[in-house]
Amino acid sequence: MKAFLILEDGTVFVGKSIGKEKEVISEMVFNTSMTGYLEVLTDPSYAGQAVTMTYPLIGNYGICYNDMESGRGWPDGFIVRELSRMPSNFRSEDTLQHFLKKNDIPGIAGIDTRALTKILREKGTMNGMITTNENYNLDEILPKLKEYRVTGVVQKVSRKEKESFVPGDIQSEKVAADKNIAVIDVGTKNNIIRCLLNRGCNVTVYPCDFHADEVIAAKPDGIMITNGPGDPAECTEIIEQIKILAESGIPIFAICLGHQLMALAHGAKTYKMKYGHRGANHPVKDLVTGKVYISSQNHGYVVDAESIDSSVAKPWFVNANDKTVEGMEYIGKPVKTVQFHPEANAGPKDSELLFDEFMKMIGGNR
Repeated sequence: MKAFLILEDGTVFVGKSIGKEKEVISEMVFNTSMTGYLEVLTDPSYAGQAVTMTYPLIGNYGICYNDMESGRGWPDGFIVRELSRMPSNFRSEDTLQHFLKKNDIPGIAGIDTRALTKILREKGTMNGMITTNENYNLDEILPKLKEYRVTGVVQKVSRKEKESFVPGDIQSEKVAADKNIAVIDVGTKNNIIRCLLNRGCNVTVYPCDFHADEVIAAKPDGIMITNGPGDPAECTEIIEQIKILAESGIPIFAICLGHQLMALAHGAKTYKMKYGHRGANHPVKDLVTGKVYISSQNHGYVVDAESIDSSVAKPWFVNANDKTVEGMEYIGKPVKTVQFHPEANAGPKDSELLFDEFMKMIGGNR
């Protein structure tokens, strides 16, 4: 079936419908990863967005459900140059086409994703519509695209009840546990939990409407604040609770959205980037050691370096390309944060050592 991708600047791409046949308006973004499309599709940080994969052939190794980063797919839409309908991989359990249908994700294949990506880079992230309606009316659609806003996505992706994990769960190593970690779920990925379990931690995951007093009363050895979607400044209630956690004296490590929320909780500001960082090949520099890591990233907002009070926090990592803030250390507090994903094995495991750094913060041996 023919499908159309309509951007808010009036550009129209014509391709073939894949996945669920339905109409959707979303924020259009692109990801530069050559592999990892299942991890992208199941990353809660993509809620509220339609993802364009810049690599031209997607789906060639199929779907392996053990590799999912959460229990379902999250993007509003999926856009590819060519969809491989006959995967070749001994681990494959399903096709990408069937996964998209099962997860209610519409998509479009057969369009010039290079041209689309160039538009998003030059003009910035914009809204768009995926539709199979050949009788679409641009005069009616364009005002809707310009009005669309991504809201409420953290509440959408966060688990609704507290949940506990021990080493051996979610394909983690069965090791002896001697530490307890509280994880604040604002869109967490399974591998963040897995990295903690592999290091001998029992993990209790709290939903995004958590109360700081409850977390502190549980006396965890450390607190992890996870990745997630949307505009961090929208999360006002979560920020207020993070302020309390930050004053508790309990070591905290925050990733991606958690990094941004911690900055906002300390008076810094965030802003929306022109087209964000999304992919598995973003270089970040450790300002302490001078070492550069290749990182996996997915964010459209960033902490404003000019808004950081030097008496409160100092930059820890910066992006080697555009010099944006990629990590922070808080003065006089056991609190560290990073914008990128150390659990995502981009290098393949070079920045995972930051979890070991967190273990040192809480007095662990791993």
